[in-house]
Amino acid sequence: MAAEVLSAHGIQVDLYDSMPSVGRKFLLAGRGGLNLTHAEALPRFVSRYAAREAQLAPLIDAFTPDDLRAWAQGLGISTFVGTSQRVFPTDMKAAPLLRAWLHRLREAGVRFHMRHRWLGWDESGAMRFHTPSGELTVSPRATVLALGGGSWSRLGSDGAWWPWLQARGVDVTPLQAANCGFDVAATGPDRTGWSDFLQQKFAGQPIKPVALQFTDQHGHTHRQQGEFVMTDTGVEGSLIYAFSAAIRDQIAAHGHATVYLDLLPSHTPEQVLAETSRARGPRSLSTHLKSRLGIQGLKMALLHEVLSPAQLNDPAQLAQALKALPITLKAPRPIDEAISNAGGVRFEGLNAHLMLQQLPGVFCAGEMLDWEAPTGGYLLTASMATGRQSAQGVLAYLST
Repeated sequence: MAAEVLSAHGIQVDLYDSMPSVGRKFLLAGRGGLNLTHAEALPRFVSRYAAREAQLAPLIDAFTPDDLRAWAQGLGISTFVGTSQRVFPTDMKAAPLLRAWLHRLREAGVRFHMRHRWLGWDESGAMRFHTPSGELTVSPRATVLALGGGSWSRLGSDGAWWPWLQARGVDVTPLQAANCGFDVAATGPDRTGWSDFLQQKFAGQPIKPVALQFTDQHGHTHRQQGEFVMTDTGVEGSLIYAFSAAIRDQIAAHGHATVYLDLLPSHTPEQVLAETSRARGPRSLSTHLKSRLGIQGLKMALLHEVLSPAQLNDPAQLAQALKALPITLKAPRPIDEAISNAGGVRFEGLNAHLMLQQLPGVFCAGEMLDWEAPTGGYLLTASMATGRQSAQGVLAYLST
């Protein structure tokens, strides 16, 4: 996006990428349908950036979700709003948009240099690159760093830049996983996580419908309905991602975090208690819960995983667990598995145009900045908005 803005103003742009081709993480984002942005009202949209709403709101005001859709249409890519208000290309694919975009950039004179891995700066301040032909140094009039964070390093964003910027006095905070899964704490005295039975029989299966409730370290209780997936070591998926920042911070502060699962979100507590209290005669508990409440499979296995036999056979305790089953989480999954990350270059070390205060003429954009947001189009929108803002900063810098 920075290259697009700058080339449109007649600036010669050279784009360096360590990978053999451009936009690999963009293509990965489109693997299940490219979620470009979200159609909710703008005030609600910018609130999704939580602690960084104040910094990102003016950037997104300058390049709104509607502007992003118009931009895609300008590349010949129509979009639609899904039932969840998420916005997708009509064909759900990332590749056609990326091809059209790169063609337009090349037509505008942007020069692409692939397999050029940035190595930081030399003593004179020139940028160093490792290339197939050996080391190269470049001294541009201005630089936009869009190096990504630390997630999905095989696609190019490995966070190697972090110590180089820190050594230059740039205000950076450590990278952390965001929109990530979590490992579960031991659910029994002889376990380190899930039981062997649950791992072998249910790992990889979704649990739905379910509502998740969590009280963050500020005492605010949040609840959302959706679905997530059981993994070998814990939980992951869209419903978990929605809470991942608050869960991660709770674990960092206290060593663990407990979430509560409502396995019957369409039933009231009174309805559930009435059914668990109903005489079941010769029927087993599993048969009774399946016939009266539709509890079976993974949900039934989770009850056995967490509750003691005495709790399972106590109607009041069972009813309470069906509406609020506690699952204690002990650690986020590694950042390289995460969809995105928190941490990076802090806005406090940048000016309004995203130029580094410690390094005049060097601008930052995208996931390397210290912000995070849930999935749903917010990540791509903010990345593009920061790219445009950094380009505006370059134009202002070059004009002085």
